Amino acid sequence: MSPFAPRKSRGQNAAFAERKATLIPSPILTHDPLPLTLMPLAFDNSEYPAPPMPLQSDTLVDSVLILLAMNIVQRLVGFVRAVLFCRWLNAEQLGLWDMAFSFLLLAAPLSVLAIPGVFGRYLEHYRQRGQLRMFLRRTILACGGLTIVACAAVLMLRQWLSELVFGAEDQSNMIVFAAVCLVIVIAYNLLVELFTALRNIRLASAMQLINSVAFAVLGIGLLFGWQPTAKSVLVSYGGSCLIAAVPAVFVLLRVWRSAPPPEPTLPRGILWARIAPFAAWVLLGSVLANLFGVVDRYMILHFSQMPADKALDAVGNYYAARVVPLLLVSIAAMLGTMITPHLSHDWEAGNHDLVVARLRLFLKVFGFALYATAAMVLLFGPLMFDVGFRGKFPQGLDVLPCTLLCCMWFGLSMILQNYLLCAEKAGLASVALALGLALDVPLNLLLLPPLGLKGAVLSAVAANAVSLWFVCRFNRHLGFRLDNGARLVLVLPMLLCCGPWLATLALPVVAACAVWGNRLLSRNEKKQLVEGLGDYGRRFGPKRWFANLGKT
Repeated sequence: MSPFAPRKSRGQNAAFAERKATLIPSPILTHDPLPLTLMPLAFDNSEYPAPPMPLQSDTLVDSVLILLAMNIVQRLVGFVRAVLFCRWLNAEQLGLWDMAFSFLLLAAPLSVLAIPGVFGRYLEHYRQRGQLRMFLRRTILACGGLTIVACAAVLMLRQWLSELVFGAEDQSNMIVFAAVCLVIVIAYNLLVELFTALRNIRLASAMQLINSVAFAVLGIGLLFGWQPTAKSVLVSYGGSCLIAAVPAVFVLLRVWRSAPPPEPTLPRGILWARIAPFAAWVLLGSVLANLFGVVDRYMILHFSQMPADKALDAVGNYYAARVVPLLLVSIAAMLGTMITPHLSHDWEAGNHDLVVARLRLFLKVFGFALYATAAMVLLFGPLMFDVGFRGKFPQGLDVLPCTLLCCMWFGLSMILQNYLLCAEKAGLASVALALGLALDVPLNLLLLPPLGLKGAVLSAVAANAVSLWFVCRFNRHLGFRLDNGARLVLVLPMLLCCGPWLATLALPVVAACAVWGNRLLSRNEKKQLVEGLGDYGRRFGPKRWFANLGKT
């Protein structure tokens, strides 16, 4: 049997851990931590009658609507906040903040060995056996102990970490602030994972929205009222996580009190033997995915042969260039996650050809929409950098086309990974990331000294191209083949590097080919789109609005 052949069944721990670890968590995309959790498996055993849920859970439809609404508001707030930070901070201070956040991104899951990542898989398992208190007590105490050890280690090694994270030993005071912030971020992420595992999406989404809004308010207030430096942003980030976490602690106490006290005993070793392998998979995937997102900035600091202040200035320009592209990636991540259950439903029903057709059509439509948005961003990029960012990031404007290309390929790769998830081969997406990372590092070593920031961005483009190519190859071995239209959508973003006018002129040409030709969209695909648009028109169009108005 081919190693790429889909299998009907496999170890649930590895499959779920691969899925959780491979879908890139949104901290890479924005500064709003959004842990991705999985719906727990159902358990039916008359030996352990299931206690009532400690919190009211949301239905799947409610969860999707809540997540969609909250994500839209949160992305808008995050975008405005990022623009204001770029407007008020100079490039060096912006680079300091970006590196501080990258440190928190890597350190948070490492500090607690990704134990909160097991909640989505195992909390319901132990709740239905009447062992919720025992499970929460042991995992939370373990996370607390590991957090204390990690914080102490960070404080003891603050000078070495200052050199590693910021490229200079004189930023050890930032490491102290980061250590305090790390404790708060770990607690915040643990609570979000916990309430998502309890299927209370309303509460988890509210925490994330409070965090995003509080971060914007505190950041603006401290930048104006205290000092316009990265330290103000770091303090505001930790404060926003604290504001969102404190009310959730009281809800956690309610969960604890509502859990039935008489619990069947479970030896400690059995618990950890069960959840440790899953946590290890989650940790491996998280570290790999996060490294893929931040390695270029660490390479700029340590291998560009620039002084520390100039290197941080380049990181700040890179941050400014990624403000809008990462917003596009976050939309791709959100939509990619939302279509997964629909594709999985068709897959489990045995309609594998339907999964291929639906995913291919979604790739074409969303890929073209993403390209059109990127072309408009490129066309109005000078206005955004000159007016919105006050002309402080000229290097960022220079690398904007390649940054858009890089982020577009990353987003399309996340869409295509859905086929790997359906085939229960999610680990292959991590392999694709690892292969891209293996190319990114040596290319940075080669290109950074002569080209500086441009070399880092070109290395990231090559790494994402390799990762996307391997995802496509893995999908092909599993039965998903790209047609000419899908291939065109994947190579179309390369026109972004040819200038804004050529990239924009390509839009009507490609649109005309889609409408009057059959290479981009087949006749059947166009028929599906027309029927779908007609259905939405009947459900939400003006006639329906007027009809409802007449009834009232």
